[in-house]
Amino acid sequence: MAGVNLEETRVRLDKWLWAARFFKTRALATEAISGGKVHLNGARIKPARPVNPGDRVRIRKGEIEWDVDVVGLSVKRGPAKEAVTLYRETEESVANRERSAEERRLLRTSPQPDRRPDKRGRRQIRSFTGR
Repeated sequence: MAGVNLEETRVRLDKWLWAARFFKTRALATEAISGGKVHLNGARIKPARPVNPGDRVRIRKGEIEWDVDVVGLSVKRGPAKEAVTLYRETEESVANRERSAEERRLLRTSPQPDRRPDKRGRRQIRSFTGR
């Protein structure tokens, strides 16, 4: 085939996830795929499975979950601006990620005092904690 790069037409899923910057290393991408954290078109797959434009990939990394459609292929890890062009995230996925981020932010916030405790406040803290 003249002018067509075979490497660009067949890209392993672990390489694509690494090139799209979902994982920092290919080893982490491979581990996530093998651990069932990544699904291709709704099915659990192996790291060497080729990915094609139009495929849907679901990625779970900790508490964050992406649902993306593959738009482009690359075997090289480039700048983040180029990596974003390799996929398109679904609207539902964006809404779910933003909602879960807001929930985590609300759970994380705890009332903070306006100032440090004075001498009397420190004594009360020590008597309460038993130190």
